Amino acid sequence: MADSVPGNYSIQTLLAAAATDFGGAVTPPIMQTSLFTFDNYHAFAERMAGRSDDPLYTRVQNPTVSAFENLIAKAEEGEAAVAFASGMAAISSAVIAFVKPGDRIACVEHVYPDAYRFFEKLLRPFGVEVTYHSVEAFETDENLLAGARLAYLESPNTVVFEAMDLPAVAAHAKRHQTLTMIDNSWATPLFQQPLTLGIDIVLHSASKYLSGHSDTVAGVVVARQDLIDQIRELSLALLGGKLAPFEAFLLTRGLRTLTARMHQHQATANQFVDKLSAHPLVKRVLSPGPNVVPGLTGRSGLMSVELDGAVDIPAFADTLNLFRLGVSWGGFESLVLPTKIALEQAGEQNSMQRFGVSDRIVRLSLGLEDPDDLWADFEAALSTSAHR
Repeated sequence: MADSVPGNYSIQTLLAAAATDFGGAVTPPIMQTSLFTFDNYHAFAERMAGRSDDPLYTRVQNPTVSAFENLIAKAEEGEAAVAFASGMAAISSAVIAFVKPGDRIACVEHVYPDAYRFFEKLLRPFGVEVTYHSVEAFETDENLLAGARLAYLESPNTVVFEAMDLPAVAAHAKRHQTLTMIDNSWATPLFQQPLTLGIDIVLHSASKYLSGHSDTVAGVVVARQDLIDQIRELSLALLGGKLAPFEAFLLTRGLRTLTARMHQHQATANQFVDKLSAHPLVKRVLSPGPNVVPGLTGRSGLMSVELDGAVDIPAFADTLNLFRLGVSWGGFESLVLPTKIALEQAGEQNSMQRFGVSDRIVRLSLGLEDPDDLWADFEAALSTSAHR
């Protein structure tokens, strides 16, 4: 039997049936070791000189981690991937590998708040200029990226979930020789493959849908080989934010069921969008659907709703039974995050305050529970918490 899945199969088959490099094992074993030794002087010298890719030290390379990296690289149709201990480790390491003092980053508005804080608290004091622009500006202003080293994107972006015409933005970036980087955690490679649309670098908070079980904190970056090599040689090796073998094992497990889970999330989201759009206590539903922009082929279970002023949001949150209050998303459980809470986060002005996100917005992460049960719970909480 062939030891790999040919490229003409669907992503569902690729993720479920992809073979590993561990003999007949259908799941990569956990190589829980800090270092690897060599049988002879020549083999050791070849690896230290970079003339072989044999495992050397888990901070930079581990077979279990490599199995996950290879699988997600294939799913995103990239040449290579490098995994990290968190989504923020992936973001910071990827950006630092390509940006230096004096460079400008053009960032989409409503970016993930911790990415915003990374840009403002760590990069700006070191002389990196960061400018923020609307989705529309990225799409229509051909000169927005003139002189920018990096365009940092999300599609859709955080909380307000505005989707972006990535082929248009990629074309503008190439005209100005600007590197493009996008967080694809919301869509996953199942619903969007930015590399095929002209984007240079894709990253994920792998803690979210790629894992899918709320038991892993991780990140990953996918790109062509030379870009991944630069990240490996600079920020992975020197910052040390490596992914552990056990988490890599869990992520490979998660990828095997990604298609089934995302289709369930999408089915529940579609039902919620239809019902919320017709509900008198809901002012807006923020959830891009398939084909609203080129390359976006599905809808994930993460969305926002803007509630009518008659709804007491704290009372609404406390009345929910199936939805839990919490950060993060993408797991089997359903969550709510009111922006009233997010806006109260201690510290400096965060990105939601910076870009004027309404405190009437509640973010929903729709899990894998029965959609009818979820809707009954949500609607009952709306009705109970509304001022009459």
